[in-house]
Amino acid sequence: MLLKVYPENPNPRDIQRVAEIVRNGGVIIFPTDTIYGLGCDIFNAKAVEKVCKIKGLNPEKNTLSFICQDLSQVSEFAKVDNQTFKLLKQNLPGAFTFILNGNSKLPRMFKNKKTVGIRIPDNNIIRELVKELGNPMMTTSTRITDEDIDEYLSDPELIHEKYRNVVDLVIDGGYGNIEASTIVDCTDDEPIITRQGIGVLI
Repeated sequence: MLLKVYPENPNPRDIQRVAEIVRNGGVIIFPTDTIYGLGCDIFNAKAVEKVCKIKGLNPEKNTLSFICQDLSQVSEFAKVDNQTFKLLKQNLPGAFTFILNGNSKLPRMFKNKKTVGIRIPDNNIIRELVKELGNPMMTTSTRITDEDIDEYLSDPELIHEKYRNVVDLVIDGGYGNIEASTIVDCTDDEPIITRQGIGVLI
């Protein structure tokens, strides 16, 4: 199913509808401020496993990421010292994935590596969805290989054509970016950029 949602002013009824699908274990594709994301409820282990299978991720080896509504939600699941909090506050919402040390509240599948990727995208649709859901959503980009054609990363209709048999819903939030987020590792004393993407640190 392809559902059109306007990013400037997402229809609350549409957001509620999508949240219900996610709450019931659905896997969806959604717009972010970078490449379209593929994700689910972080507390639904079967849905997380399905996302990992679609993307070819190994939860034992890959750092899994999720989208939070705001910084207070980040601190529920990750260890954030004053220096890291300041860095996050200056740069979020934005096109970044911050790798943080997780805490005891992380769902089981996220605890395997003891670290977690945190995103708060500059996109109203996904932030409103996480707010309605009441907890973070797992996220990974729809880029599966480096050979993926740009249009299949940014055009929601083509994304739907490609994934309609493997996901429950694709949100059409307009054309997306083709560049990924900037990854910043904050698990040590000093933050390190491990992948330069669209985000530029302040």
